[in-house]
Amino acid sequence: MTAQIHLPLLFSRAGAVSALTIAAVGGTLLSPSSSAEARAISSHASKALKVAASKQGSPYRYGGTGPSRFDCSGLTLYSYKKAGKILPRTAQQQYNRTRHISAANRQRGDLVFFHSGGFVYHVGIYAGHGKIWHSPKTGDVVKLAKIWTRSVKYGRVR
Repeated sequence: MTAQIHLPLLFSRAGAVSALTIAAVGGTLLSPSSSAEARAISSHASKALKVAASKQGSPYRYGGTGPSRFDCSGLTLYSYKKAGKILPRTAQQQYNRTRHISAANRQRGDLVFFHSGGFVYHVGIYAGHGKIWHSPKTGDVVKLAKIWTRSVKYGRVR
């Protein structure tokens, strides 16, 4: 008998068996397509990040969705669209559509949502090392900036 046949028995008897223990005996807790799905998410995020970075210096325009002028959510919408993913138009709608993740689990290409109370007012694409690509405000341009507040939430595009 293979380890996969024993896996349900092991899991039902152990109850609190960790994913690491399951992996150690050769089983899996993920469906066969899950690792492919994770790679696809990572690939989309990486492409979106590169697109956003390529727009460095593009001017801010309220309601701008590219290809040469952007507001904050317009930049994220445009970048992910070029990477093959569709996002809604506003920062709040994008937050509502993403899978929410903790700061400890954030990865390059995840969206960073700035909020005040329950309202999301700004979004950027996480570039790593506490920085984001974003289109900040009228009179400014798309740029790499340090995250300036702790009032942020993170979302992963599915």
